[in-house]
Formats: sequence, C-alpha cells, structure tokens
Amino acid sequence: MAEEEKLGATIAEFKGNPVISLPVSGSMRYPFTFGLNKAKAIIEYLDDIKKFIAEQEAQKEKEKESE
Repeated sequence: MAEEEKLGATIAEFKGNPVISLPVSGSMRYPFTFGLNKAKAIIEYLDDIKKFIAEQEAQKEKEKESE
C-alpha cells in the first residue's frame, strides 16, 4: 500500500505575530497552531516529547493486549 501524502504546515499571522499550523491526524480541520516561543520550546524539548510518545504508545499497546 502506498503511503498517503503528508499535508503541509501553513504559516499565517495572528494579532500581528507569525504562527504555524500543523495538521492533526492527517486533517487541517482542527490544526495545532502555535507561535515562535512555543516552536522554540518544542525544539528544545523534542527528546522529552519523543520519550512521552513512546511511553504512551507502549502503555496503550499493553492495555490493548490485556483486553
């Protein structure tokens, strides 16, 4: 099966400040939108975010197996 094309991020402005909007679950219906300071925080804590994702996915998988 071919992988679906990833939707791109969009750059806009909110109250005179630049923001970036990212698709959530492959849809721009309810995008994740943030500005420069939050973008910097995401980059600074990217390893922690990746660890959080891995732990939560492992927990979900564990719960799924015990059903």
